[in-house]
Amino acid sequence: MAKTFNASKFQILTKIVIPANISTFINSLKVNIGLSLVGVISGEFLVSKAGLGYLIVYGGQVFKLDLVMASVIILGVVAGIMYLGILLLEKIILNSKRFRQ
Repeated sequence: MAKTFNASKFQILTKIVIPANISTFINSLKVNIGLSLVGVISGEFLVSKAGLGYLIVYGGQVFKLDLVMASVIILGVVAGIMYLGILLLEKIILNSKRFRQ
């Protein structure tokens, strides 16, 4: 219908496609927050000389469970904060006038 009213591709994208898919984008962000942390930590397991992944590996090698558990707790807290940030973003976006129905 937008094409019949001579809408450009950019107008179709910004006025129809993105608003219709905003909930899908947000849900994808929620899922991928955890996956991104898994990727970062597994990368640190392999090649890092610093970071939480390194502390987990080092703590396991020298039998310091406190290092391992502290790193895992920090990861959990960071993941929780990032997830809450996405929830706040979702609330702000979906409560804006543009996306209300």
